[in-house]
Amino acid sequence: MTDIQIQTQYSTGASRQAIEQALVAAGKDLGHLRQADLALLEDFHTMGRIATTQLADLVEITPGDEVLDAGSGIGGTARYVAGRSRCHVVAVDLTEEYCQTARWLNQLAGLDDRISVRQADVTDLPFEDAAFTLMFSQHVQMNVADKALLYQEARRVLAGGGRLAVWDIVAGEDREPDFPVPWADRPEYSYLTTPDRLRTAIETSGFEIEQWNDLTDYAAATMQALLTLPPSPIGLQAFVPNFESKARNLTTALADGRLRAVQGVARAV
Repeated sequence: MTDIQIQTQYSTGASRQAIEQALVAAGKDLGHLRQADLALLEDFHTMGRIATTQLADLVEITPGDEVLDAGSGIGGTARYVAGRSRCHVVAVDLTEEYCQTARWLNQLAGLDDRISVRQADVTDLPFEDAAFTLMFSQHVQMNVADKALLYQEARRVLAGGGRLAVWDIVAGEDREPDFPVPWADRPEYSYLTTPDRLRTAIETSGFEIEQWNDLTDYAAATMQALLTLPPSPIGLQAFVPNFESKARNLTTALADGRLRAVQGVARAV
């Protein structure tokens, strides 16, 4: 996707205002906000906080890790990791509106001293070689046509032995999902690849796969359950336009095999 397409897909001009209104409507005190108060609206990927927690468990983060959250959205993973593991996290996203919202939420959650937010392209990261020991990449590559460039850049900024933690949607059967989906309102914004091609792109960029888990059935069942929950003012619908339709199209395509969900950990070699 081009920068203009990214802005068209994700920017509304009102993310912060919409989230603030949702928190207030839910009775949250913005002056005394707990990190847990944000859990339902800050993880913009399939299964939300459930997936974030599982991936963090898998990579065994330590306080000494230097973590990069590449494609961080409004910063949910960065805040979860920084709060849980007490490590330093750099969050990068191409959408400046999301970066501004993330900085505001980091401050509200009392984590701005542990998280740095940068506006940047994940295929051209503004960091020195081997700057990080762990990189999260969740639901990013679906907007990136050049997978090799994405993972070559990930390998460049990771130190030898560093880990790449992946949670992604890939193509299943030879049929496209119905649009819109969370990462693309239109087919031309979506760059899905197969699980095998994604794995190959990672491996040929200087990584050794340590975990590669197909969680499609679990993700479909979890999303179906989440969609049956009573409406709440706090949720991704607060700032993601047409979120219900996007989530339902994603869930349907996971359930019928048009999409698959993969979780992986790769080590830089």
